[in-house]
Amino acid sequence: MVLAKKILKLTKDFPNEERFGLKSQINRSCVSVASNLAEGSARTTDKEFSRFIDIALGSAYELETQIILASELNLFSGKVVNELVYEINKLQKMIRGFQKTLKI
Repeated sequence: MVLAKKILKLTKDFPNEERFGLKSQINRSCVSVASNLAEGSARTTDKEFSRFIDIALGSAYELETQIILASELNLFSGKVVNELVYEINKLQKMIRGFQKTLKI
């Protein structure tokens, strides 16, 4: 959720023409990571939870791609992108590591 808040704040500065394009995609992806983890945690079996973790991971990889694309379109500075990609990669590893602890 910390990463999602950070990204949502950063995309506020995107140009208006990106409101329904890349900005919307980035915002939905970053919210989807946290939302799927939360929803999955309410499931009754590790197998069900693991499915939501898979979806969260997919959203995290989608988010990484969108951040890189935003950088190539000069919507983020290089420094911001490097920090975000680092944080996203760290989150991806944490999620995958947690998933391995489930009994499926």
